[in-house]
Amino acid sequence: MTALSDLTAKTTDVFIIGGGPAGLALAIAARLRNLEVTVADGSQPPIEKACGEGLMPDGLVALAKLGVNLPGAQSHPFRGIRFVSGSLSVEGGFPGAPGVGIRRTVLHSRMVERAQALGVALLWQTPVTGLHPEGVRLGERVVRSRWVVGADGNNSRVRSWAGLDAASQRKRLAFRRHYRISPWSEFMEVYWGASCQIYVTPVAADEICVAVASRNPQMRLDKALTMFPDLASRFRGAPCSSAERGAISLTRKLPRVHRGRVALVGDASGAVDCVTGEGLGLAFRQAEVLAECLARGELRNYQREHARLSLRPALMSRLLLALDWRMALRERVMRAFHAEPGLFTRMVAMHIGSLSPLNCAANGLALGLRMLHS
Repeated sequence: MTALSDLTAKTTDVFIIGGGPAGLALAIAARLRNLEVTVADGSQPPIEKACGEGLMPDGLVALAKLGVNLPGAQSHPFRGIRFVSGSLSVEGGFPGAPGVGIRRTVLHSRMVERAQALGVALLWQTPVTGLHPEGVRLGERVVRSRWVVGADGNNSRVRSWAGLDAASQRKRLAFRRHYRISPWSEFMEVYWGASCQIYVTPVAADEICVAVASRNPQMRLDKALTMFPDLASRFRGAPCSSAERGAISLTRKLPRVHRGRVALVGDASGAVDCVTGEGLGLAFRQAEVLAECLARGELRNYQREHARLSLRPALMSRLLLALDWRMALRERVMRAFHAEPGLFTRMVAMHIGSLSPLNCAANGLALGLRMLHS
């Protein structure tokens, strides 16, 4: 860990506010381009957050580019996605490599190790108190920096300080708990109910992450499980390996993600609902693009590339949330998938970016036609 007194005696190229996965991904990507990088966060690692803890294959590709290796003994692969709604179940495998379930704390620890190895200056338990014309304020001290990046999450103070706060958004609540039980499936499973979804992700050979997301502010995991008796029976008698932890799942789009020499990355720059499972993967890809822009000394391309990267996750978020809002539509879609499983497999490929735009359109047309006859 870098001493604050040492840091304030010099200038850094990039000062990142927020030391979660998005901030660390940018720090690593920037160091790989030979920029001097400092990260500050008010917390102490490993930083925990309630999430589904599944990394899709495209997110793993982005993580591998950063040189972050995930421990096999503390993670678990899943080869696709399964949807369960009432008596209907459909599953689709990923066209290439599997996804990986991993505890958020384990992922964060590995990213911290990689950042340290590359020489990133890490200031933990060091809250940033504001922006300064020459950099950032840490209490009464000023750290000079050419670029300042907000990676401080959904409630980003940097976004507000930089005047980038105007946004459209939708909100749901999510709660997560872990159970000490062996995975029973090769898939990450999504159980659809009348007022919530439950996500089941294997994160180790003997541990499963279970999360619920709902628009109902009173919905908690125990209540949600009563709506899925077959699923609940699997956890009967299984010890909990973590306490229930909650978070807000937002869908947010910002009109701008940079101003002057301040930029945003990860959830600070906008967000897609947790139903996509793409939050971390999207942040890793944004970090690569932003690091390249910082290395070139200009941010003009970041806005365009940020919007391009967000297109597919935003589209999938709208499509999947439509299944949550409209039960009749979900029933018809599930019947269509059940009657023609290839439709769901191609949707999974589209979800991770492995299907061309033309094939995506063709699959959407085929799904519509199948729904007319189901």
